[in-house]
This record gives sequence, C-alpha cells and structure tokens, in this order.
Amino acid sequence: MMNILVPIGTSSNANETLQYAVDFAADFGAQVYVMEVFNATGKAGTLTNVTQKIAESGKERLKEVIAKVQTKDVSIKIASFNGELQDGLKEIDKGIGIDLIILAPRSNDIKEENYLGQTSGAIIKKTNIPTLIVPKGTAHKTFKTILVAFKSGILKRKRILNPLIEIKNKHKSSVNLLMVKTPGYSDDDLKINTALMDISSQLTFTENSTTYHGVLEHFQAQHPDLLCVFRRKRGFFKKLWEKSTISKSEFYAPIPVLVLSVKKD
Repeated sequence: MMNILVPIGTSSNANETLQYAVDFAADFGAQVYVMEVFNATGKAGTLTNVTQKIAESGKERLKEVIAKVQTKDVSIKIASFNGELQDGLKEIDKGIGIDLIILAPRSNDIKEENYLGQTSGAIIKKTNIPTLIVPKGTAHKTFKTILVAFKSGILKRKRILNPLIEIKNKHKSSVNLLMVKTPGYSDDDLKINTALMDISSQLTFTENSTTYHGVLEHFQAQHPDLLCVFRRKRGFFKKLWEKSTISKSEFYAPIPVLVLSVKKD
C-alpha cells in the first residue's frame, strides 16, 4: 500500500480526515495525496486564466489544511484536477496508482440525516478503488478485530482482498466473516471464496432482510474496530445505484468502513 488519496471537500474538519490518513499511512510507509477537484468554465480567451486562478486558490486552501496536520515524516502531495470528480479520480489513479482512498462520510453541506453525501456517495459508487470511510472525530488505532459482512461469498479475483490482507498482516487483526442470507439468495452465494476463508478466524451465518440488518444484529456481540464490505450493485450500498446518497436510516457505522471494490457486476 504505497499511495493514499484523500479528497478534501468543503468541511471545516477536513484536517481531521487528513490527520487520520497520515497516521494510517505512517503504519504502512505510504505517501498521501490530497485531492482538489474543481470545474472551471469560461470563454476560450479567459479560460486559461480562470483555471489557473482557481487552481492556485485551491492549492492555497489545501496548504492551509496540511499545515494543521502532524505529518510524522509522511510525504503529503497535492493533486488537483479540472473537471468532473469521476474523471479526476481516474486521471490521478492513472498517473500515480491509488491503492486506497480515505474520506469522511459526508461534508458539512450535507443534511445531518445522511451517512454518505453527494460527493462521498459518488466516490463509492463510481470508482473501483478501495475506500476507507472514516467517521468524523475518529482517531487512528490498531484494528484488532475486523468484521467482513457480505451476502455473496463469490469473488472473481483474489487481489480484491489485498487491502484487507495488508491491514490484517500489519495490525495482526482477527478477521471474522458474517455471511448474511437475504431473501432470494442462491446456493452459489453460499460458496465463500477460499482466499477469504484463509484469512478468517470465524464464520457466522445469519438470515436477515438486508446485509446491513445482519451487521446490526451481530455488531454488539463482535465489537469490531473495522467493518469491511464489498461494493456491488446488489450489495451493501445498493441504494447508491438508485440515488447518490445513503441516509443514516439505511446505513450507519460509528467505526471506519473499508469498501472493497468488485468490478462491475
């Protein structure tokens, strides 16, 4: 895990998320990129100047955020992009190779009842890059217990698990699997990937209306430090494909959530 990307939104607490990312990166010897995406439009003759001014303003704001962080000898670089968020993520990933995105669930312009706002929801929805969602005010600590929740144990590629495996090995974590049988599950769904089984110390089966309700049922008993789920159109955050936000009534976790991205299904 070499390159960690931190999208910096409009939140006044952006430095808290960046501090978490720096502390996390220090564990792995990784470097951190703070990302600013802006959209500059104008007439052909003035667009260059407008773009340059907006880019410079954005960089100054990012420098202010970085100045509030204890860097711990972690390299922090600025990556900016003029255009749409999804294009910016792809372009930056293509240029440096992003191993993990660390972000807050929502920025301060999003309604309090939302867990994932427009920006954070779009990142989870539109990228295949593994993402760590860190609740506001969370301090980085060792993940002693990791709960991996899913309704289908099918994984097309073992490397999907790489971030989870790296965290497990670095923190010497105990990985517990929670297989949630939801209405309409198939026998194939119950076939759990051998690589996932190899890194786990416990497997629990439960039946619930959704994967999230299965997690709620077992959360207090397991007391995990990290929740790990998979990005699928019919998976944990399936509501994102109906809209671009997730309300707290649909999902809420008081701990970091690692979203491992499965290729489009």
